[in-house]
Order: sequence, then structure tokens, then C-alpha cells
Amino acid sequence: MIKRSLFKPLKKHLDKPEISLIVGPRQAGKTTLMLHLKKYLENSGASTLFLSLDYESDLPYFSSQQALLNKLKLELGDAKGFVFIDEIQRKENAGIFLKGIYDRRIPYKLIVSGSGSLELKEKIHESLVGRKRLFELSTIGFKEFLDFRTSYRWEERLSEFCQTEKDLLQKFLHEYLNFGGYPRLVTEELLEEKMRIIDEIFRSYLEKDVAFLLRVEKLDAFRMLVQILADQVGKIINFSELSSTIGISTKTLKNYLEYLEKTFIIRRITPFYRNIRKELTKSPSVYFLDLGLRNYAIGMFGNISLPSQAGFLFQNLVFNMLRKKIAFSPATIHFWRTKDKAEVDFVLSSGNNILPIEVKYKNLTRPEMTRSLRSFIKRYRPVTAWVINLELKAQLRIDKTTVIFLPFYELVTKLNRKGAKDAMEQFFYPSG
Repeated sequence: MIKRSLFKPLKKHLDKPEISLIVGPRQAGKTTLMLHLKKYLENSGASTLFLSLDYESDLPYFSSQQALLNKLKLELGDAKGFVFIDEIQRKENAGIFLKGIYDRRIPYKLIVSGSGSLELKEKIHESLVGRKRLFELSTIGFKEFLDFRTSYRWEERLSEFCQTEKDLLQKFLHEYLNFGGYPRLVTEELLEEKMRIIDEIFRSYLEKDVAFLLRVEKLDAFRMLVQILADQVGKIINFSELSSTIGISTKTLKNYLEYLEKTFIIRRITPFYRNIRKELTKSPSVYFLDLGLRNYAIGMFGNISLPSQAGFLFQNLVFNMLRKKIAFSPATIHFWRTKDKAEVDFVLSSGNNILPIEVKYKNLTRPEMTRSLRSFIKRYRPVTAWVINLELKAQLRIDKTTVIFLPFYELVTKLNRKGAKDAMEQFFYPSG
């Protein structure tokens, strides 16, 4: 079984009265995680009940709030218990339904999951204000992947493994860049079977989330948008050009982009700017939350081999690592582009603190910096700048800025044990 980092935060929340709401992309492992949590509770002597709107036999219990309450009382009585509800997005007006159950002050803790959809992300949010805590389960992250691939032997010493077993680390990195982190893909060894699995995942997403839940009629246009975005990872979106290419209005295009974000397929990031006259307009760039799905969309699943092909994927991987690290902090991620084509891949911003980050898919042997990063440092004078690369660890000074060359794996090893506040301090200030 693949250990999920979200298990511990969920376990800590079991004593809280709020609903634990687990959201994430389809087939990211939400049901497996819930069953793992259920087993943990049962081993502790707790009473549990698991219901799923994917099970036809369970659907009658969701015909009304009273029907569900009757089932809970029958199974658990009046004592404390834990109720797991899977695939809640299938319930119409799910937020109002859960609110009515929660407001009865029942003695049961609710742990609820569902794949991303506007029903789940919007109406549940509105209805359950103050009644839920949101937990986002992504596909397998790189640290989770490394721990699984090394049989958890170096779980507490992963940094030492990465520094010592560099060839093996590169092998694992290459595998992850090619196939991504859907659990079924990580555990499957055969390439042919991996292809069938990713095809089924993508088709299921289009049919169940996009067509059924979101009522998108132009599936061909939606699919084409995913393909084009997959080929433009990290590049600025030109709305008028993209809408013209696909044959949809700019309004529809923006709706589709919102759908892709709400269903945990992509994330948009906006430009960093302080002088509006010199910076570009607010057109975003896009990154995929799973690299395997991105590769499948453009027919490159399992076929990434050249550095030129892997460069933007590596940048996408770093984005996903950064996104997870700042998830519970006030920091935001941007990119920097100027009209004279200077660019920095990422800029972390929190209040007056900024951290420019350049990503290099290279085995650097000595500190190297681009003119763009030097230009950013000269203009904004950050305390720290980062150059994330494959293995070089070094520092240099440019004026009053400390430029830290950081091996990519330290984003999930050195910084992994830090809380959000400590991580931010390590982001924005040099670490000794």
C-alpha cells in the first residue's frame, strides 16, 4: 500500500466536530485513503459505517436526510461513531443535504469524499461554511513516490538516499516525469497496462466529471483545449488565439479553464508585477497537477526521453512541489515576464517578501545564473533567490541577495518536516 501524507492530518481531525471533506481528482486514491482511515478507527475500537453513492445498494439511504439518519441510528445507535460517505458529488444539492445532517447535532463524525466538480467545489463550500474542513488529495506526490519505490526503507532519511544513490534517483525521476502519480499507474509495472489505465482515467474524467456533472456539450473542444494546454505548460495563455484555434468563444474558453481547475486537472498562475506599465498583462500560465495525464493528452505518455522534452515537465514538477509547501500559508506563486522578454519561472510572494525561483533541468557543476534572474534581482532586491537544479548545492552573493542553488529533491526532504511558517522563513531567508 502506498502511504499518503494526507493520512496524518486527517487522523488529527477525527476529534474535531467539523465534517472532514476530502476532495481531489478522480482515481487519486480517496476511497482507499478512507478505507485505510476506517481500518485504523476499527483497530482502535471505534464504530464505523462506510456508504458510497457509487453503490446502488446504498442509494436509498440518500433519498432524504431522514432516510440517512435512520440508517445511521440503526447501524451505530446513539453512541459516538464515524461515518464515511464516498462520492458525494453524485448527490444533488449535496451541500444542503450534508448541512441538514450536520445541524441535527448527531453523535457521529462525518468523513466525506468526492471528485472535483462545480457541485462539490461551489455549492458545498457555500452550504457548509463553518461546518467542514477541506482536505485536498492530489495524485501521488514525488516524495510519496520515492518512499514507495524504496519500500519505505529511507522514509526518515530520504535526503541521504538522494545524495548517495544519484543514479537510482535519476531513474525514479525519469519514471515519474513519464507516468505521473495516479496510484494505479505507480503500482502497475507493465507499460501496456499503464496505457490502458491512463486511457480509462481520462475517459472517465470526460464522461463523468465533464459531460455528466458539468454538463459540457462540446467534448471535442474541451479535449482539444486539454491537448493544447498540455503542449504549452508554463507558457502564457493567449485567450483570443486559443479560442479561435479551438472554435469557441473567449467566454466559453474561460469557463472551460475554470472547469479544468475546479476538477483538479490544472492550476493557473498569474504574473508577478509591481509596475503595471512595464509588466505584461494578466494573462496566466498553466501547469498540470499530474504529469502522466499531461503526457497522455499529447501522446507522449511513457515516451519522454530527451532533455528538451523533460525540461518543462521538470518545471511542472517543481511547481507542484512548491504548491504543496505553501498550501497552508499566505504565500502565492506567480511567474515573471517583461516586454523585453526577461523571465523568471516562479516568484513566491507573501506580503513584502518575494522569492524568485529559476528551474534548471541540468546537472550543474558550478553556479550559473541567467540574465533574467540577475535582472529580477537588480530590480526587486530580494533577500534570497533560488536556482533549483538536479544536484548542485551551492550559494553565491549578488549585491545583497543570497542566491541558493538547491537540488530539487530538497523540496521534499529538507523542507518536508517544516511547518508552513518555518517553510516560509526558509523560502524567503537564507538557511545559514
